[in-house]
Amino acid sequence: MIVQKTRFVVAATIFFVVFYFALPILVGYRPEWMSRPAWGVVNWAYLFAFSQFLMSWTLAYLYMRVAARFDRMSEDVLAATADSTGD
Repeated sequence: MIVQKTRFVVAATIFFVVFYFALPILVGYRPEWMSRPAWGVVNWAYLFAFSQFLMSWTLAYLYMRVAARFDRMSEDVLAATADSTGD
């Protein structure tokens, strides 16, 4: 259980850090890419920045779902332990 939780948290953290730092890196090293219009007057940098908000909410939602599964697993372990000790 701890290994599964650690895998999820580490993978989500690495993904988020890479995604988060991609914006300033791209704006700094490839401003010509990020300043291109994507939709009307909105350029790719603005869309990328907005996507970071969406990604934060998505990761939070995914963590809530996974954490609920880990909570159920913990309750099952505690119940099994209580049953085996006779409490």
